[in-house]
Amino acid sequence: MLLMVIGSIAISFGGLVQRNIEMANPWQINVYRSLGMLVAIALIIAIQNKGRIVSTVLGVGRFGLLAGILLSVAGICFIQALTHTTIANALFVLGAIPFFAALLARIFLGERLRNATLVTMLFAGFGLVLMVLNGINVGSGFGNLMALATALCFASYAVVVRYRRRIEMLPALLISSLLIIGISFTVIGGDLDIPLNDVLLSLFWGGCLSGFVNWMFIIASRHLATAEVTLIMLLEFALGPIWVWLFIDEIPTRWTLIGGAVVITAVAVRAILELMHKSRPEQTPSQPV
Repeated sequence: MLLMVIGSIAISFGGLVQRNIEMANPWQINVYRSLGMLVAIALIIAIQNKGRIVSTVLGVGRFGLLAGILLSVAGICFIQALTHTTIANALFVLGAIPFFAALLARIFLGERLRNATLVTMLFAGFGLVLMVLNGINVGSGFGNLMALATALCFASYAVVVRYRRRIEMLPALLISSLLIIGISFTVIGGDLDIPLNDVLLSLFWGGCLSGFVNWMFIIASRHLATAEVTLIMLLEFALGPIWVWLFIDEIPTRWTLIGGAVVITAVAVRAILELMHKSRPEQTPSQPV
């Protein structure tokens, strides 16, 4: 849970990075961002598997391939969402991820939710409603649609990772990066001529803010239920608009701040209560989680 909190705070700066990119279009950003993630994940896999990168990726299986495809679609749609709507608006819609994930996990994995998780979801959902009702009309319809597609794909990815938690899913990130680079490079016809500032920001975004954080996400998902993992991710969606407000002057509404405070408080209380308990044994999907 501590890994998830740290990772969610770190990745919340992604919107701020995107707003500082000067000329690159979404597809060019996708190429360099995914290249940064590719290098970071390849390095992690090489260290963990004594240099056996290719054999590790080939051994990921059909669920790893499915996870990579879902994550690649989510990554492409995410950049489109940030480009075509406000940071706050895109992240409001992404706040639906834990609820999609909880529903999918209940359907496909049979995961039941503990009372503490249900209460946290209710409070976090209330905070999101406050933000959405007062901010969703700010952005474009296309941007909102892309954010919704991102939420659905990432929630599905979270369920796949949870289902195969005893199998190394890190290569799925490598597969995702390769797919995004291939698709984006084809769309732009190989045009990668953008300012050095944009290149460096995209590489940093992909390598540090996305690559290593997703590695932490996979580690944490082995010990947490899907709903618990994605609930903590709400920190990213609550903090992201605050960073662009402080540094870019993309001002959120008062209700954005109130709703974000509710989300952060709910997640923080849940995390503290969980950390106060002794480590619980691994549970099967049919047991309450």
